[in-house]
Amino acid sequence: MIELLGKNLTELQAIIVEAGFPKFRAKQIMDYIYKRYIFDFQAMQQLPGNMRDWLTTHCAISIPEIVTEKTAPDGLTKKLLLKLSDGNQVETVLMKQHYGNSVCVSSQVGCAMGCVFCASTTGGLYRNLDTHEIVAQVLLFGSLLKERIHSIVVMGAGEPLQNYTNTINALRLLHEKEAFDIGYRRMTLSTCGVVENIYLLADEGIPITLALSLHAPNDAIRREIMPIGAHYNLENVLAAVKTYYEKTDRRVTFEYILIDGINSSIENAHELGTLVKDFPNCNVNLIPVNGNEHIQLFKPSRRQMEAFKNIVASYGVAVTVRKEMGDAIQAACGQLKVQHAQKQSE
Repeated sequence: MIELLGKNLTELQAIIVEAGFPKFRAKQIMDYIYKRYIFDFQAMQQLPGNMRDWLTTHCAISIPEIVTEKTAPDGLTKKLLLKLSDGNQVETVLMKQHYGNSVCVSSQVGCAMGCVFCASTTGGLYRNLDTHEIVAQVLLFGSLLKERIHSIVVMGAGEPLQNYTNTINALRLLHEKEAFDIGYRRMTLSTCGVVENIYLLADEGIPITLALSLHAPNDAIRREIMPIGAHYNLENVLAAVKTYYEKTDRRVTFEYILIDGINSSIENAHELGTLVKDFPNCNVNLIPVNGNEHIQLFKPSRRQMEAFKNIVASYGVAVTVRKEMGDAIQAACGQLKVQHAQKQSE
């Protein structure tokens, strides 16, 4: 079967023409999928009957099954646990922001990064997601809401720069006007710091926002909580990030999870400020560690977090403390999947 979901307009036109149908039908199919959320070929009534029959026999639009759906009490966060065609499961999150609907997508089933604060790495990496499986996460929320998706953050399970080609292809498709028509400047990709692929991304010509999962102000702490720190030291990671900024002129965000007793001291705040102050227009996003059943890590007090923020800001750096959305529904990476697996084993 030919998977149509995830194909851009040029790819879809080639499939349609090779099958003997007019090229313009490809745009109609994309309109049905991405604008009307119609996934049954027989329901695509603008297409001739013989074409609908051919599509039904030879093609597929693989929409994942929703295993679990959770909505936060305030209605602003919705999380889906999805079952893929091979039985693997991934999570995706919708966040209703003041500027519109933002979808956080996963790029892999599981994760190989081994960060001690993240539930998605618990079982290791199973496989990369295909382009259509990344796009389907956004498509599902669009079909549920019947509302425009404003922005995309690639911050779900997995390291997107380890699944480079499929992730970039998905972002390019989400940008196409025939699909979701989401501007690149409304897309953010988060990476733990796969140095060689940060350089590749800088040359792609797509001005997305790069968010570095920094989480430590020095190599010693980073190696302790992020095993990738043993492969890429901060000097090399930050050099790649600076190149990305210089080539794209896009503001860089540094993600920094606050863990009490590990990386949140006054000294750490000064180290962090010194580390990032030379990045023009950068933003430091402080993230209180999310309550997580598989680890014993805790966020600092509100007073400690405010003091940490103020010290970093004193270096002339823009600093925010991430709004905690979705704690009540375990919206952090991998939590819902772990919880579901535990229930199944009981």
